[in-house]
Amino acid sequence: MKTKIWVVDNIVDKRFIYPQIKEAAQWLKAGEVVAFPTETVYGLGANAKDTKAVEKIFAAKGRPSDNPLIVHIAHVKQLDEIVSDVPRIAGMLIERFWPGPLTLILPKKEGVISDKVTAGLSTVAVRMPDHPVALALIEESGLPLAAPSANISGRPSPTTAAHVFTDLNGRIVGIVDGGETGIGVESTVLDCTSDVPTILRPGGVTKEALEQVIGNVAVDSALTDERQTPKSPGMKYTHYAPKSPMAIVQGSPAFLQTLVNQQRALGKKVGVMTTEENCLFYDADVVLTCGSRHDLRTVASRLYDTLRQFDETDVDFIYSESFPAEGIGAAIMNRLRKAAGHQVIVEK
Repeated sequence: MKTKIWVVDNIVDKRFIYPQIKEAAQWLKAGEVVAFPTETVYGLGANAKDTKAVEKIFAAKGRPSDNPLIVHIAHVKQLDEIVSDVPRIAGMLIERFWPGPLTLILPKKEGVISDKVTAGLSTVAVRMPDHPVALALIEESGLPLAAPSANISGRPSPTTAAHVFTDLNGRIVGIVDGGETGIGVESTVLDCTSDVPTILRPGGVTKEALEQVIGNVAVDSALTDERQTPKSPGMKYTHYAPKSPMAIVQGSPAFLQTLVNQQRALGKKVGVMTTEENCLFYDADVVLTCGSRHDLRTVASRLYDTLRQFDETDVDFIYSESFPAEGIGAAIMNRLRKAAGHQVIVEK
């Protein structure tokens, strides 16, 4: 299969649907899989009602089929088609954060969404992306789109069409190239069916922002205890990992440098993922900057691209600085821990 690329402007005029989007939508209606940009990462979309189409997502990604997928919609009215109830708190969050990087877990309407999307659960994860290309594609297709990140399972999520092409060329029909994504980490996943709304995956909408709207919000204990099984889409298995082994360092730049020196003394080539503030401090084989400590949203937006850049080097091991786990930092640290296989080195 030759993967086609449809290049579109990421500012879509609603009065005119690009022929590229029309063509991509036709493939979706025909039961094929198409990658497209969102404000978080690129998604790998298929008709959420069509089991055979959804199975093509799992086949393309090499993703275990017991992992539920997020359904993307273009209008709030589409919720009535796929969920049986919208709790009051969910309505408040929809009004405040949709379209945007917030996924809500809601009770599903039976017999509509493929069981392959929900992994047989009684709930469905739904979001409305805040990206003109994504919204135009969903609307043109007339379908709710199941769409995990458009990468090989376990790899860093894609924030450009080039990332998608690297992973999935020949595995999918096409990629709608709308340029770089903005936020860079996936949506926050919030379970609205529990007694206390619970974050199953931290992401683009912070816990603090949610609590300003609905009050107390809990956090899934599996996010901090790797012995427990996460409930969120995309969090059950190893994710986001570069090809070389990696560890997070909680400590001073000087401490991290001693770890680099130890590895290099053993003949290893070492990479360091750091920030603009510290990039000149390190003496390593490869030093890559992922953003600024003064604005962690820059780190979020460049995190996956930086991890992928290490794959283009010959380093044997990667050390990453750590970040405060508040606000968007919670999502950054969650992704880093997964990428490092929960290997954290703490300065004594």
